[in-house]
Amino acid sequence: MNGLCSNEYKKIDERDINFLVELLGKDRVYYGAEINEDYSHDELGGISKMPEVMVEVLSTDEVSKVMKYAYENNIPVVVRGSGTGLVGASVPLYGGIMLNMTKMNRILELDEDNLTLTVEPGVLLMEIAKYVEERDFFYPPDPGEKSATIGGNINTNAGGMRAVKYGVTRDFVRGLELVLPNGNVIEVGGKVVKNSSGYSIKDMICGSEGTLAVITKAVLKLLPLPKKTISLLIPFPNLQMAIGTVPKIIKSKAVPTAIEFMQREVILAAEEYLGKKFPDNTSDAYLLLTFDGNSKEEIERNYEKVAELCLNEGALDVFISDTDERKEAIWSARGAFLEAVKATTTEMDECDVCVPRNKVADFINYTHELQEGFNVRIRSFGHAGDGNLHVYVLRDELTEEEWKKKLSEVFECMYKRARELNGVVSGEHGIGYAKRAYLFEQYDEAYIELMKNIKLAFDPKNLLNPGKVCQ
Repeated sequence: MNGLCSNEYKKIDERDINFLVELLGKDRVYYGAEINEDYSHDELGGISKMPEVMVEVLSTDEVSKVMKYAYENNIPVVVRGSGTGLVGASVPLYGGIMLNMTKMNRILELDEDNLTLTVEPGVLLMEIAKYVEERDFFYPPDPGEKSATIGGNINTNAGGMRAVKYGVTRDFVRGLELVLPNGNVIEVGGKVVKNSSGYSIKDMICGSEGTLAVITKAVLKLLPLPKKTISLLIPFPNLQMAIGTVPKIIKSKAVPTAIEFMQREVILAAEEYLGKKFPDNTSDAYLLLTFDGNSKEEIERNYEKVAELCLNEGALDVFISDTDERKEAIWSARGAFLEAVKATTTEMDECDVCVPRNKVADFINYTHELQEGFNVRIRSFGHAGDGNLHVYVLRDELTEEEWKKKLSEVFECMYKRARELNGVVSGEHGIGYAKRAYLFEQYDEAYIELMKNIKLAFDPKNLLNPGKVCQ
């Protein structure tokens, strides 16, 4: 694409540091060896690069002035939140300035009439959930990493377990305040429910991974808090039967909040990791469903229909978790799956594909074939209700050379299979640096060219998070 090449970016010098210190103060500018190594990477292993300077910003005005200076001086800029990403999206591949947004962490307004919450990008997902639920409101997006910032969630269009009923982050972003690469500040969207006034820039920013603009404020849509939730844990003899039941649950119109699938080996890993027992670990495969609503009777009508359907489809039992203690036992294990699997191996990497719901079993069965064919451990769990799968390839005792070779080959097979099943490269973690090659395989040249031209329209100098997504 047009724009600057890497060798045309300006290297940070004393004049740049002096400008940043004068603007932000010495306590919020970190240079060279002062920068903690954590800022060189996110949760993805295998890729790291230090920024030349890392700055902590507190306001839209500060972000605007930093971006304007970077634009005028051809300095690349990477935006950083909590660093919980899994695709290397916040790694500063070309050095430059890192904008640390975590101190822009204020909840600005709860508008009870319009059911909106206005926040800065550094507010954590768990802080939003706690704040609104204490006031009888509900922010449905529920990604597994609760310590992620809302800015990071918006930039990856994060999904989570409730997506099957409520949708993903994009569905709950009403408006954004943005700083463009040249330092200009614009507002897109707002508190209105409907908007057909030109292109939806707001929706384009959701999922753009910090390559188009810097989010400095977000207006989020809220719902009234459901009064009651109940979970069902349903064991099946095998994964094929469990996953095969999901489209029938969806068609039953019972509308669960979440439909998760899990296999026995992942449950055992979570039990060992947490040091406590799962309600049942004797079956090969499970569905975990949650229902919410405003009355016990409403929820019971839904879950009884689904329980009967599952038993007719071959489920071995239905465990009902209608107390806080029972729900906590199940969902704490589900929330620990990633860390539990990570604790059983030396290194791992993830395939975050999304396939049509009726193809989930096909894809998971294919990963079992790959496990045998490549002699490598593969573990999976995910959102059966929306087809978003989290498949982990484990390194174990492989050498670095063996690991890189097998990982590349296994990933190539999995992404190819996802395309054959009419799936996509990423359901919620994004493309970043790590998945770019697979994105280029997924889309044809015309599609990629359109993405590059969108990037060019926002960022003609290619300064904002260069080397990511379609670049």
